[in-house]
Amino acid sequence: MCETVQEIAIYIHKFHNLDLFQQGFYQIKVSMRWEDHEYASLGTPARVVQYEAHDLDSKEIGGAWKINDIDNSFLTQPFPIKYARQDVCLSVMVSFVLSLCNNKVPPTSAVILKFELMQAPVAEDRLESVAFLEASSVAVHEFRIPPKALLGLHSYCPIHFDVFHAVLVEASVHVSILKSGYYSKLSSDPYTLEDLAGEIIDRSNQPVGPGAFASMNQIMDVKSLLVSRDALLEELQRLSKSIDQVIDLTDFVSKMNNVKMFDSILRADLGNVYGELGGRGKLHNNFEKANGTQGDRIPYFLAKEAVVQIFHLLGAQLSYLWSTFLQFHRANKTKILEFLRDAWAKDRRAEWSIWMVYSKVEMPHHYISSGNHDSSHHIVDKRVSNFWKLADDPVQIAATRAELHRRSIGQMKINTRSIQDMYIFGDPLRIPIIFVERVINAPRRTFSENSYFRNLDMLDSPGLVSGPGTEALKKFPRGISRKRRRELKIVVFVHGFQGHHLDLRLVRNQWLLIDPKIEVLMSQVNEEKTSGDFREMGLRLAEEVISFLRRKVEKFSKSGGLREIRISFVGHSIGNVIIRAALAERTMEPFRRYLYTYVSISGPQLGYLYSSNSLFNSGMWFMKKFKGTQCIHQLTFTDDPIFQKTFFYKLCEKKTLENFRHIILISSPQDGYVPYHSSRLELCRSASMDYSKKGRAFLEMLNNCLDQIRAPTSDQRVFMRCDVNFDTSSYGKNFNSFIGRAAHIEFLESDVFVRFIMWSFPELFR
Repeated sequence: MCETVQEIAIYIHKFHNLDLFQQGFYQIKVSMRWEDHEYASLGTPARVVQYEAHDLDSKEIGGAWKINDIDNSFLTQPFPIKYARQDVCLSVMVSFVLSLCNNKVPPTSAVILKFELMQAPVAEDRLESVAFLEASSVAVHEFRIPPKALLGLHSYCPIHFDVFHAVLVEASVHVSILKSGYYSKLSSDPYTLEDLAGEIIDRSNQPVGPGAFASMNQIMDVKSLLVSRDALLEELQRLSKSIDQVIDLTDFVSKMNNVKMFDSILRADLGNVYGELGGRGKLHNNFEKANGTQGDRIPYFLAKEAVVQIFHLLGAQLSYLWSTFLQFHRANKTKILEFLRDAWAKDRRAEWSIWMVYSKVEMPHHYISSGNHDSSHHIVDKRVSNFWKLADDPVQIAATRAELHRRSIGQMKINTRSIQDMYIFGDPLRIPIIFVERVINAPRRTFSENSYFRNLDMLDSPGLVSGPGTEALKKFPRGISRKRRRELKIVVFVHGFQGHHLDLRLVRNQWLLIDPKIEVLMSQVNEEKTSGDFREMGLRLAEEVISFLRRKVEKFSKSGGLREIRISFVGHSIGNVIIRAALAERTMEPFRRYLYTYVSISGPQLGYLYSSNSLFNSGMWFMKKFKGTQCIHQLTFTDDPIFQKTFFYKLCEKKTLENFRHIILISSPQDGYVPYHSSRLELCRSASMDYSKKGRAFLEMLNNCLDQIRAPTSDQRVFMRCDVNFDTSSYGKNFNSFIGRAAHIEFLESDVFVRFIMWSFPELFR
């Protein structure tokens, strides 16, 4: 009689196309199963509620949501996708029921939610497209609801699918345990037992025969309902308060614990009800214990009739609360989703801390004694000279640290109460390890005494009131309130050597998820032109950025004007050199005060001096010798016989980093294409032991760069180094991994490290 079911309600809010490569009709398919019982019955769709009407385009293809009885799955309405960043409102909730009867499901079992992206190309016959759609799964994203969460969960659940199908399906998951059969007959009064007559009587202390005792399973089911009821009530009260919508549960709360036996069951020593009930499914028949007691423990031998009646009472209460929640959710779906999304975003850093190690270091002092230019008296800071030992190899040290941390993860028992993304939790050992090093005492120079940026009046901005496309600004009325003006946030993505303008699309997609209001420029002016002079590449990028900025300013001026401008840059490999070369151009000088965040992904900030990859160095020599690649000469400081006249030395003298509010240097010890110290802007052992003019010039370059970040002010700049250590076992033994190219390209083909960094520090990207 004490049978329970697991109800999991999934609300699918909208489908947002970030970067789908193909137009066509799409559909979301949802199913679920028990993790430990592949052949057991699947979750069954019990009810579907369409909150809002379908789009017209979907009706034209005969689309509507559908339940597939063959595999117990739910399919949303089909919808057409025609362009990037398109939103499709789905606004539908489907509830699945999973049976817990007969104790076949162990308490340590989790539930797997499976979302499939179905896609069909556009055809002349739309019915043919729909028929093809139902059998054309192109991507899958799974989530795990751990045992602890099955008693009660209300969570935001973003569905991204894979890197080739970059979308965001905004959804939320709501979980509770309920009495079996509740949905066929809901009680209007949660304190009336419609299926049992009479009052509940506490008979736990009455002498009865062995056959009248409740089994361990029955007591555990009751305790599960108690915990689930309290969790659902607490969540209702929390949501009500958070979104400022009142739910009157005063009368319910005042009556819900008026049964004496509740206390006995709650205090019974039955283990942890959150999926750790080791005795579930095993009857405790130790009747030889006198009077049914075991020392000071609460008696297990409770009257079966009373326990069953409490079970039905709790079932009625849960049915009432669950029905109340569903009605409340339907009336406040958007506010609830926004609240859960904010809570999810705040929890990212804590959840992903398994793979992220945080530390703080002080900004290093100058490595060269002041005023001493005699190489024969070359003095390195004592702390630096003592740091380096003959056996020290920073690359090997970083790799060893990551491997030790990865082994510790392999020994962990990850047991959380939040929904788990199987892209990450499916195989935790395959996930990159990230060491985040926050450099403190790194103040920045600013034009304002009170803030990072002065509040900008666009009419007074000399860099934007000249040139084509800015005449409208001169006529812009001054009477418009600043509150009505908008922020213009531009993010520029710059590819590397022989790269493509979409190389950094995964980083772009994550940034758009954090801040959908950014304007994106995927630089194209240097495609197929990355073998020339960095100065020319920088000039082309500067002109492209200025042109893009002016177009956006003109557009914004027509819709209320601008309150502030923020320009951020993301570069991969030598794209970072191109960015700094562009910022060094005189035409960019008026715009430097708008710089916001700079993300360098494996960028050779100090060139290729002291590169330890002999194979890669041989390839560089070949390109210089036989192809005359100018940028390679500049990277290796062979573009001028006098070191102080080389491109890189002069670049480091120019203030290309000083105005950024946030600087994030992402590197990897496994990347053999870019010297580890160069991508991290730090001293290397070879340079510290080099007392020649070259060694001194290298230290001067390093100091010049750090001085820009160290520029004095009362405000603090965020300066971080993020060391990404990929799972090299996935590379196999091939030429790319042998020469160190695999990790260099992994930065472009993986988005896990991007998610970890950006969602752990979202304030740097908004």
